[in-house]
Amino acid sequence: MVTIKQVSELAGVSSATVSRVINNTDTVKEKTREQVLNAMEKLGYRHNIIAASLASNKTHTIGYVVPELHGSFFGTMVAGSEKVLRQANKHMFVVTGHSDEELEKKEIEALLSRRCDALILHVEAVSDDYLVDLVKQDVPMVVVNRYIQEIGENCISLDNVTGGYLATRHLIDFGHRDIAYLSGALFKADGVNRLEGHKRALSEAGINYNPNLTVEGNFQAKSGEAGIDALEAAGVHYTAVACANDEMASGAINALRNHGKRVPEDVSVIGYDNIDFASYLTPKLTTVDYPVQEIGAMAASWILDQVYGSHKMTMQHILTPELIVRGTTRHI
Repeated sequence: MVTIKQVSELAGVSSATVSRVINNTDTVKEKTREQVLNAMEKLGYRHNIIAASLASNKTHTIGYVVPELHGSFFGTMVAGSEKVLRQANKHMFVVTGHSDEELEKKEIEALLSRRCDALILHVEAVSDDYLVDLVKQDVPMVVVNRYIQEIGENCISLDNVTGGYLATRHLIDFGHRDIAYLSGALFKADGVNRLEGHKRALSEAGINYNPNLTVEGNFQAKSGEAGIDALEAAGVHYTAVACANDEMASGAINALRNHGKRVPEDVSVIGYDNIDFASYLTPKLTTVDYPVQEIGAMAASWILDQVYGSHKMTMQHILTPELIVRGTTRHI
């Protein structure tokens, strides 16, 4: 097995210089770096990460749990983290918990058993107590899209109540009073909180909440279509639809057109998240911005600071959403 010492001898540099090249530090001159890389290629050297991690007590890997890989939301969040970690020469293990308590626990324990240096967790089923216990066990971690007061310093989330409020308030400001709501799954906190914001906006405007105008979905486009179909089958009157996310809004728009209704001329539609495709729909989707890529990047930066850095970074724990007005809503 080729050693660092053999590489250093062939390249005519010190073993420390070879290590700096392997770790991709900026302190090595480009000419020297090329000499080392050429020597490694000639000798067939492969860096032994396991041996290095045993020596340094660091694997330079971050475990990442998300509910699913479907859709652009989680991909955008993970991409935000990956870019920051890659620039720091760290790697990720990404696993899915599928919003199932036992599976989320199993995946978290699997990542810890693989000696990940830290965790970024978007988990929806495990209890607050379980996550608090992990922090008490000194597991470096960030919980995203969820706020737990006891470990607030380890959490980044969006104020989803305010986001839901902003969406419905916008429709009310445009003159709508018969507003349907397509919620996300109501066993998830973001689904519950966005609906709460919707109800708050109605109450503030003196509009009674009508449960017949609310249909529960699952944050996927097909459930947006199904929600509109259900409203049409029930024969309820509505001039606007607030959706729990952009995917559901896109499904809702498709279903409305299938029912012969124009957006926004007949029905206004607002989404939530401001994912990439929202500005490519026709008309462009009015939505509430969820800075998901920035949250992913912030989580990764905090991990780098806490695990490998100076412990000086401060993190904004609760972000405020922003209304993005485009073409799918209009005054009546």
